[in-house]
Amino acid sequence: MDLDWAGLAADLDAFGAARLPRLLQHDACDALSALYPNDARFRSTITMQRHGFGRGEYRYFAYPLPPLVQTLRTALYPRLAPIANDWHARLGLDARFPPTHEAYLQRCHAAGQARPTPLLLKYEAGDFNCLHQDLYGPHVFPIQIAILLSEPDADFAGGEFVLTEQRPRMQSRTEVVPLCKGDAVAFAVNMRPVRGTRGDYRVTMRHGVSRIRSGRRFTLGLIFHDAA
Repeated sequence: MDLDWAGLAADLDAFGAARLPRLLQHDACDALSALYPNDARFRSTITMQRHGFGRGEYRYFAYPLPPLVQTLRTALYPRLAPIANDWHARLGLDARFPPTHEAYLQRCHAAGQARPTPLLLKYEAGDFNCLHQDLYGPHVFPIQIAILLSEPDADFAGGEFVLTEQRPRMQSRTEVVPLCKGDAVAFAVNMRPVRGTRGDYRVTMRHGVSRIRSGRRFTLGLIFHDAA
């Protein structure tokens, strides 16, 4: 993957999010979106308003994952693991992440987190995703990725990807990441370190999607830890 990984790491450190432009071609985006009605590909479907998560729907893939989803998860993890290890060291957390995703999944599965977490999200007019964190058990890889599979202003309007950051004794800061079809955003799952005058301190992160004003928006979510 021909990406500016040094720049991506710098943006993650500075803002808690980094854009990965043109991660997927449009035909790959369309092929993934077309999987949504195929029940055999998924282990569960969540209607967001039933749980107070917002409004819309998403489906968790079943194992075995579609080849492209598997390839993305396997290829992106080794690039993100050094950043994740640096974050944990700066935050004084003991856990460290192995160099391959296969080794990390073995750790998750041994602890009872064996259900796959990659998912497809579908939003239509009026839908939105409340600010949240994707935590599925004690093992948490601190960075995840969302890939926009639809084209803004053509397939849908609205639906901006939103992050909030809560620093100690400060008001929350909001970050909006503009994406085009095939672009991805890497972002902090639940927390990240920030350098202060007395060393690093922890900030809490949440993410969501603003209201869809028209059309339909599909997103692929790549979470690197599995669920209990």
